[in-house]
Amino acid sequence: MSKKLTPRSEDYSKWYNELVVKADLAENSGVRGCMVIKPYGYAIWEKMQAALDTMFKETGHENAYFPLFIPKSYLSKEASHVDGFAKECAVVTHYRLKNDENGNGIIVDPDAKLEEELIVRPTSETIIWDTYRRWIQSYRDLPILINQWANVVRWEMRTRLFLRTAEFLWQEGHTAHATKQEAIEEAERMMNVYATFAEEFMAVPVIKGLKTASERFAGAEETYCIEALMQDGKALQAGTSHYLGQNFAKAFDVKYATKEGKQEYVWATSWGVSTRLMGALVMTHSDDQGLVLPPKLAPIHVVIVPIYKGEEQLETLAEYVKPYITDLRAKGLTVKFDDRDTLKPGFKFAEYEQKGVPVRIAIGARDIENGTFEVARRDLLSKEAVSADQLTSYIVELLDDIQKTIYQKALDYRSSHITEVNSYEEFKDILETKGGFIAAHWDGTPESEAAIQEETKATIRCIPLDAKEEEGSCIYSGKPSKMRVLFAKAY
Repeated sequence: MSKKLTPRSEDYSKWYNELVVKADLAENSGVRGCMVIKPYGYAIWEKMQAALDTMFKETGHENAYFPLFIPKSYLSKEASHVDGFAKECAVVTHYRLKNDENGNGIIVDPDAKLEEELIVRPTSETIIWDTYRRWIQSYRDLPILINQWANVVRWEMRTRLFLRTAEFLWQEGHTAHATKQEAIEEAERMMNVYATFAEEFMAVPVIKGLKTASERFAGAEETYCIEALMQDGKALQAGTSHYLGQNFAKAFDVKYATKEGKQEYVWATSWGVSTRLMGALVMTHSDDQGLVLPPKLAPIHVVIVPIYKGEEQLETLAEYVKPYITDLRAKGLTVKFDDRDTLKPGFKFAEYEQKGVPVRIAIGARDIENGTFEVARRDLLSKEAVSADQLTSYIVELLDDIQKTIYQKALDYRSSHITEVNSYEEFKDILETKGGFIAAHWDGTPESEAAIQEETKATIRCIPLDAKEEEGSCIYSGKPSKMRVLFAKAY
């Protein structure tokens, strides 16, 4: 294991790429643009899944699974939807291979062309709404609250592990409602679920808001989002929830009989988060030594590294720590006792630092004599001697403190990187010298929005839900504006 990472201050992008690989989270695969998520990285994703899945079920949702393949004709039924995804679609055209008669290996059998091409799902609205047409007849069938955990493919040309890959893992919720108001409330509810998860589990502070018309999900009437700020001053969209109106219901002729016997189109939402959250987790908290993980998502809460000479001393230490390990596990903590005899303690310390294990305990013969353990916390890179009889309660409280401390650190950073500006020159200066979110007036037109993006690479990340009405002038056009929106460069 190479211990040194490129410092963030030197090259943030290189630091991130190195850290994802060296911390054993993921690596590039033999398929261009696709990644292998390694066991340690997948263990974090599993914890994310478990927490989110519980939150979904607590709000009345059920899990289901829908096909990976979507008939091409389905995508064309909702015009804005196909426009939004057409350039990213992977297409299956044939269903069979055969040996080349000229001995050049395997080729696609030209006689096995599909009657209708199949799209590898970029998202599942179309196949799901074709299904809902069969599930929904009357108001008694509503609401339908479905989530699926799946993979999707969006054919990205420029990829980065977790942040942007051709194939990624995610969950996608798809719901059907009898009224417009119910659907809007659902979209808002799920945005709030995502925000709660990000802040309470990931320790990532987020801003809740609405996307502008040009940034909305393809086929949505409104897109709600949570936006996070990374340590390099760039924003990252951490989750979206879409109010779809009746667009997909009309495209797939999904109607229901009301209590009065009338036929009405249903109202829809969809919402999702993906393995992109792994990238957010890395970039929000980690440092030049490696990962910093919030305890609620850490695969290993506590690692115990024995300091010993010889097999006999190792056995003594292993027996000594057994009751402490039992106590810690009884508190729901994951504890690892690293008794590998091929590696020195210093190497192990560096390894677990790089992997972001929240708490490291060192124990040697002298510690047994003193009745203490050396306890190190990863977030502050500090350590202290803890009395053996206080160890379990100390660790439990310490993990809680680490969770709160790293959230507060991220919140303080974000708070210091939200800057109000009143002119285009000031906007451009802050964007280049400080970064972060820039609160500025915008005239509400797609023309000004596009011009700012073209000239500065900054986009409107969201119209904050808590934005106050404030008379002002658009920083670009000078036209009247009613409120400030948040701009930033983004991943």
